[in-house]
Amino acid sequence: MSTRITVSLPDELVASATAAVSAGEAASVSAYVASALREKSERESVADVLADWRASAEPLSAEDETWVEVALARAGLRS
Repeated sequence: MSTRITVSLPDELVASATAAVSAGEAASVSAYVASALREKSERESVADVLADWRASAEPLSAEDETWVEVALARAGLRS
């Protein structure tokens, strides 16, 4: 199911979305925006999980903390 909404975006973001569609990177501007929102939601979800885990777990060593940060960066996520 999809819900139609109206949003206002800065011109440069509209240009990026339109360029992605023209390049075949997205089926439509709506698909591009939905993908961006999905990715943001996933990143925030990972951040919430990590925050909960860090609050309940024993502190990580500096080496382990670095490993986690590098792994998250490689996955395109943040802690």
